[in-house]
Amino acid sequence: MNHQAHEPEKRKIWFPAKRYGWGWGPPCCWQGWVFFLTWLAALVAGLWLIRPKHLVAFLIYDLLCVVVLFVVLFLKGEKPRWRWGGK
Repeated sequence: MNHQAHEPEKRKIWFPAKRYGWGWGPPCCWQGWVFFLTWLAALVAGLWLIRPKHLVAFLIYDLLCVVVLFVVLFLKGEKPRWRWGGK
């Protein structure tokens, strides 16, 4: 009998929890780094392309970028909670 078929699939964590405090640390795998650098490039591109023309559109764009970041962090990161350095 195959016991692995009945075990829940472990999800791959892209962003580990911080050791102290609440939140996530830097990415721990290449997928996390690709997402983070792409997200950062999109944020900077919006700064150069949108902000000089439309401040309100830039603020909305920034808000959407932050929402996308948090959605990915919640989906691909460890469960957020307060940590005090111990396991």
